[in-house]
Amino acid sequence: MAHRTTALALALVLLATQPGCKVNKVRKVDVATVPQPEKETLSGVTTKLGEEVSFDWPGGALKEDVIHAQVKKAPYSIPLSEVQRLWITRQGISTARTIGLSAAIAVGTLVVLAAIVLATKQSCPFVYSWDGTRYVFDAEPYGGAIARGLERDDYSPLDHLRPQDGLYRLLLTNEVDETQYTNFLELWVVDHPRGTRVLPDDDGRLYALTQIQPLAAARDRHGNDLLRWLQATDRRIWEPAATVGSDGELRQEVILTFAKPAGATQAKLIVNAGTGLWGSLMIKRMIELRGREAAAWLASLDTDPAQTEALHSWTAREELYRLGVYVEEPTGWEWRGSFLGAGPLLVKDRVVPLDLSRVRGSQLRLRLRPPLGFWALNSFAISYAADQTVDSQRVSPTLARTTQGQNVLPDLLAKDDRYYAMPNMTDRAELTFPAPPAKPGMDRTVILHSRGWYQLHLAAGGDGDVKTLQAIALGRDAAARYAVDEYGQWQAARQTPGSKSFSTSRQPTPQ
Repeated sequence: MAHRTTALALALVLLATQPGCKVNKVRKVDVATVPQPEKETLSGVTTKLGEEVSFDWPGGALKEDVIHAQVKKAPYSIPLSEVQRLWITRQGISTARTIGLSAAIAVGTLVVLAAIVLATKQSCPFVYSWDGTRYVFDAEPYGGAIARGLERDDYSPLDHLRPQDGLYRLLLTNEVDETQYTNFLELWVVDHPRGTRVLPDDDGRLYALTQIQPLAAARDRHGNDLLRWLQATDRRIWEPAATVGSDGELRQEVILTFAKPAGATQAKLIVNAGTGLWGSLMIKRMIELRGREAAAWLASLDTDPAQTEALHSWTAREELYRLGVYVEEPTGWEWRGSFLGAGPLLVKDRVVPLDLSRVRGSQLRLRLRPPLGFWALNSFAISYAADQTVDSQRVSPTLARTTQGQNVLPDLLAKDDRYYAMPNMTDRAELTFPAPPAKPGMDRTVILHSRGWYQLHLAAGGDGDVKTLQAIALGRDAAARYAVDEYGQWQAARQTPGSKSFSTSRQPTPQ
C-alpha cells in the first residue's frame, strides 16, 4: 500500500539453544547499522499486501534487494520493496550469574521494532512474566508519563503469567536510556466463566466480555481496504508513514464498520493500538526543543497544576498519544470515547465503552483520525452484551529484590512517596506474588496494576527553538507537521552516502 511506512520493523526472537539464562530484550544498536538486513537472519516478513510469511529454518537471506528463503520446503523470493515488516532472529545469551537470576527468558517472543526506534526507543519499563519455564516479555506500563506530575496508573493483562510452586513471578527491567520510577505494583486475579474475556479500560474498570464480534469493514481516507490489517491481533500492524500525501493532510482517517443488533444502546470497543514507532521518538525530540530549559519545564509539571492541565488539553486536541473515537450519529460524527497510546513495543487489548443511544440502523460506524507518524493500529472488535459483575482478588508482592540483592519491596507496596528507581539500562528486579488457588471450571485472567513515571535522559542544551515550540503549542496539527519534517530529514540522512543517519541527541535547529 502506497501510504504504508517504508521503515523495516524488526522482531527480536531469542533462541534457547544453550544452557543458562536466555535473555529476551531490546538491544541498543546504532541506527546506521540497522538498515542492513543482509547481515541479519531473517525469520519471516509481512508484505505490503498484508501477507504473513514465515521462513523455514535457518531463515532467509537478502541478495541484491531480494529476499530468498524456503517456505514449507519450497523456494520463495520477494523484493525488499514489497516488504512492510521484516522479522529478524537474533540470539542473545547471558548467564544466570550475569543478571543475578536463575530463570530463563522466553524463546520465540516477538518484539516488534523498527529500524528508526531500535536504538532510540523511549518510554516505560519492561515487565516479563514467568510462564513456568522462562520469562516472557509481557507488559510495557505507564508510557508517556515523562514527569512525576504525569505519573499514572496502568492496567496490563499478563497473557503469559503462570503459577509455579504457588507463586507468580515477574521480572521488572530498565532497557532504555532513562530513569524509571515505579511507585506501586499489584496483581488483579480474576476467575471468570469459560467463554468470557476479561479486559480493562484505561481507568482500570474491568469488563467481562461475551459475544465478541469482528470488524465488518475498515477503510482509510483514500478508500483503501484495511480489513485484513485490522481484523485480528497479529503481525499485520497498520502504521502509516510520517509523510504527507498529495492532498497535504497531516492525519489519516480510518472508518470502522460493525454490524449492530437492533436496540443496542451501548457497546464495548476492544482496541489493540498504540503509540507509533516514530511517535515514541517524538516525545523526546519535542521536549529537547526547549534546550537547556527542558529539565526545568518537566519539573514544573510536578508542582504546577495549570501547566499539567494545559499539557493534557493540548494532548487531547492534537490526539498524539490519546486518540478519539467518533461515532456516526444522525447529527454527524460525535466524540464518544478515547484510548491512550501504549507501547510502542508491546500493546495489549483494552476496552473503550461507547454510548450508542443515538445511533440508528443496523450498522455502527466509528471514525479515528490518527496524526501521521504517531499511531500503530493492530485490531478492533466489539461486544454489545450487557455488563457483568467482575470480581477480582488483589494480590501484593511478597518479595521484590534487585540483581544486587537490594530489597525494594517497601517501595512498591503503596501509592506514596517511595519509588523503586532504575537509572541504568542494566537495572532489574524479580518479584514474587502468592498465586490464589484456581477455581474449578473457571478461566483465569491476571492483570498487572502498576503506577509510576520515567525521567528522560536529555541531551538538549543551548537556546531552545522558541519559534517551533510556539507553532507546536498553538497550531492545530503543528506537532504532526514537525514529526513529518523530522521524518523527512531522517530519511534524507539515511540515503546520503557516508551519513551516520539521524541523531536523537542533536541540538535544536532554529527555524
